Amino acid sequence: MNERLAGLALDMPAMAAVSNVYRAAGAIRNHVEHTVLAPYNLTWTAWVVLWVVWIWEEIETRHVAAEAGISKGTLTGVAGTLEKRGLVARRAHPDDGRRVLLSLTPSGLKLMAELFPQFNKQEALVVESLSADETKVLAAALRKIVVDLETGPASA
Repeated sequence: MNERLAGLALDMPAMAAVSNVYRAAGAIRNHVEHTVLAPYNLTWTAWVVLWVVWIWEEIETRHVAAEAGISKGTLTGVAGTLEKRGLVARRAHPDDGRRVLLSLTPSGLKLMAELFPQFNKQEALVVESLSADETKVLAAALRKIVVDLETGPASA
């Protein structure tokens, strides 16, 4: 590997940071899917959609997709599955019938009230090796990256 990289102008700390963010995200997702979500037959994406709708109470599908970081097409499939399971309801937007609003059903609300504390317990477990200050710094640093990438093009 060193021979391939020799002579290239590389930012190795940046490479390590991005690689570790990616690996950590995958490891966290897999951990939570297996420990918390699998007993409820939920994927990470379904969980995120439920979370966004739970927080916003009723929200337009395009905003759910944006908040969840998924495409509108992916949301259509996930929302359809959640609707068939009786966890979310769709209705036409009162001002424009082409737009769709999502909300949780009573079953969806019950599920989130039961599931969120379990999910959060695993979130705490994921960061338990960090101090409170390290956790805050990590959260702020990752948020800064997200905001920077979402608000403007990265310089090439």
